[in-house]
Amino acid sequence: MKEKCNAASNPGGGAVYGLGMIGAAIFYIGQATGFWMGVLGFLKALIWPVFLVYEAFKYLAM
Repeated sequence: MKEKCNAASNPGGGAVYGLGMIGAAIFYIGQATGFWMGVLGFLKALIWPVFLVYEAFKYLAM
């Protein structure tokens, strides 16, 4: 019998990502020195897990 995968049954990951995105947006936009740096900060906030995983792998490879 196949089990149906229901993404709505585990909303915790989405909440963590959402809160992380808001925090990253506040951080990156707060560090911006101009409008376009703020836009870049917002775009970085959308992909913050990429930076987190990259730094974790860099730390673990030492």
